[in-house]
Parts: sequence; structure tokens; C-alpha cells
Amino acid sequence: MGEKKEVRIHNKSDKPDNIVLKEQEILDKCEEIESELPRCLRTFFLYLKSNLLPMSRLAYLRDIRFFMEYLVHETDLTQAESAGDIKIEDIDQIRGMDINVFLDYCRRYKVEKETCIYVYENDKRSLARKRSSLSVMFKYLYREELISKNITDSFDPIKVPKPTEREIKALQDDEVMKMLDAVTTGEHLTKKEHEFWKKTKYRDRTILLLFLTYGLRLSELQQLNLSSFNFGRGEFKIYRKRGKESIMPLNHTVSAALEAYITHERPPEEELSEENKDALFLSLQGRRMTDRQIRELVKKYTSIGLSTSRSGGYSPHKLRATTATSLIGRGNSIYDVQALLDHENVTTTQLYAAHKKNVKRDLVKNFEWDETVQDKHNE
Repeated sequence: MGEKKEVRIHNKSDKPDNIVLKEQEILDKCEEIESELPRCLRTFFLYLKSNLLPMSRLAYLRDIRFFMEYLVHETDLTQAESAGDIKIEDIDQIRGMDINVFLDYCRRYKVEKETCIYVYENDKRSLARKRSSLSVMFKYLYREELISKNITDSFDPIKVPKPTEREIKALQDDEVMKMLDAVTTGEHLTKKEHEFWKKTKYRDRTILLLFLTYGLRLSELQQLNLSSFNFGRGEFKIYRKRGKESIMPLNHTVSAALEAYITHERPPEEELSEENKDALFLSLQGRRMTDRQIRELVKKYTSIGLSTSRSGGYSPHKLRATTATSLIGRGNSIYDVQALLDHENVTTTQLYAAHKKNVKRDLVKNFEWDETVQDKHNE
């Protein structure tokens, strides 16, 4: 097998090279999975490509690959030895009952590796997505007359919690201040974490402030470049889902944090490789930070704000929720917050209304059954 060739971008669009490269990586993953799946699904792959965003397309393909591998290894519904060998005749013999058995299998299953056995468990939202992926595939195959029956009506329903039934997880203002104090002073860090903090404190603080101020998605922050910022105009550009561009205004706090990071920590361009010269946030190895590195950073500092273990820290998406609840709690228009966060529907933004989160705390604040605690409140 030959060595993997370097991918170079010949970019004539307005998008930065790293954005184009990231999109290409997703498309390459899609094509890799498609090559492992039955050839009879080729027209279905074109349908997904034309109708779904790249990340959604990738998620559908992963679900379908998992289903095809299940057919091969866990059932007698096909004699194929690999997912790619499954015939359209095999798929045509599948019935709704078989899909329901598959979804039940997905709730919890084991995968045996050389050294151990892994147990995987899916919640209702994951099961619902797998059901949706298969439903789209079977409906398409029936519509194109590749299979003889539409079996999707006999798929068992999967009831997922409504958004209003889920607890919104976000930091309170005092927890945000404790987190920012930790990243500023280095308090509450372990000895090993403190050694890293000395080298990355300006970077880490800037990352947290960008998440908190603008409610950025992880991918939006990870892809930021130096060239994304126009300090003269006091603004920066981000690339949203669906290929949208959005201009964000800089405030004083974020501008000062960026200046401190670029001045005191970020290596000069001449010390960096060509592909990393424009990347804003760099690892200690001088490479663009990965999603995982940023996620772990956020988890560490949010755990300090929450006064919990490192494993109990929050993801970057919870900082996005923090932005929403904080802005709405300060009396800002839900529609303005919707525009900042790039929500397609304002009902999504309404879920973050601060009074819905704090009402239980306000109700029980002075509702103590311990007389000594009541006396303290009364004092």
C-alpha cells in the first residue's frame, strides 16, 4: 500500500483554506464509508449528498454502515460476508419487525476486542436518529422501485423527551466568575495543570471568553484564524453551519484578551509550519488545537466553576447555553439572542429563558426544614 498523499487546497473561494480543508475531510469520510457499503445504494448516496449538510450526511452513512454490519454479523438475513456484498434482494426481504429488533439490539450491545469487551449503550435520541436514517433509506429505495414494499410504517415509534422536558445545563453567573478567576490566577488547579497553565493561561482565558461572549459552536471557534479578525473595524468573521458567514463585533474584554494572548503566548509566524501560521489557537506543539483539546480545556475550567470533579465539567455546548441564559436573564430580546446564536427557530432560543432555569431555585431558597438553617436566613 502506498503512502498517503498530502492534500493541498487550490482555493479560489472567499473561505480560508482551513475551512475548505475541514469540509473536504468530512466529504472524504463520507466517500470512504460509501465505498464499504453495497453498490446498489449508489443512487441513494447521491440523494444524501444533494439533500443533507455534510455532517448530517456523515451521520446517516455511519448509521447505515452499522446496520449493514449488523445484518452480516448478527443475523441470517443475508449470506454476504461483508457489508459491501449485501444485495438489493437481501434488503428487499427485510421487514419492519427486523428493524425493530435491530433498534432493540442498539439499546445495549457488546463488541469483543482482543484485550477486552466493550459495552455500548444508546439513549433514546441516538436510537431515534438511527431509526430516522434507516427510514430515509427504505423510503428512498421504495420510491425508486428498488424494493417492493414500504416497511417504514411498521417501525416502532421512539418517544424522545421534548426540549421543554430536558433540564438546561448552563453555568450561573457566580460559577462563570469562579471559572474565569481560576484561569486568570491559576487557583484550584493541580500541580501538573498549573505547570501547563503557566504556558497557556492567556490562550485558555481567550477561548473561554469567546465561548461565553458569543455562544460559539466548538467548530466555529476551532477554525478561527488570525486573518478572521479585523481589529481596525473591531470585528471578526466566523463560518456557521450551512456555509453561512457571520460578522461578530469585538468588545473590550475579548479584544484585550486576544491582544494579551497574541503578544505574550502565541509563537511568531516564522516559528510555525505553513499550515499553522494563520491558526489562532495553537497547542504547545505549535499546531492548530483540535476539537478534543478544546473540549478538555473547557471541561477542566467549568469543573472548577461548578466545584465538581474534572469528569463533571461541562462541554463547550454548555457554555453556549450559558451565553443564552445569561443574555436573556439580563433582559435582552429573545430575537436578538437568536440572531447571535444562529438558531434557525426562535423556539430553540426560548428554551434558554432564564426564569425557567431559576424558578426552582427561587422557590426553595427560603423553604428550609432545618430550623438552624432557617434562623441563618432570617438573620
